[in-house]
Amino acid sequence: MGIAEEKYVAVTTTKRSGDTVSTPVWIVETTDGRTGFVTDADSGKVKRIGNFPDVTVQPCDSRGRVRAGTEPVAARATVVRGDDVAPFAEALRAKYGLMVPLIELGYKVRNLVKRRPASDEVAVELQLH
Repeated sequence: MGIAEEKYVAVTTTKRSGDTVSTPVWIVETTDGRTGFVTDADSGKVKRIGNFPDVTVQPCDSRGRVRAGTEPVAARATVVRGDDVAPFAEALRAKYGLMVPLIELGYKVRNLVKRRPASDEVAVELQLH
């Protein structure tokens, strides 16, 4: 099974301090064969990728606990914006179905409660090594 066929992967990014942060994400493969995930433009992982684009991905559960017996896969991450996000968003909806609008609703409620504006959506393309 390829990494893009996993349900969740832990994406490990690097802070300026050198510390690493692992975050569970849904991962997809677009119809043209690109691998990546969709996230908020103002997320910490997008900021960290802007500073340090080398990341690792590893199969995990929804809470980010890596699956025993798996190894991290090195990747180079690139933030994709604008119309280029669409193939990743379409792949996300195709793979995860009803879960996508439910999660989006949860984000909208969170933003209302915290009184913060919604963030633009970006994709992070992963070039696996």
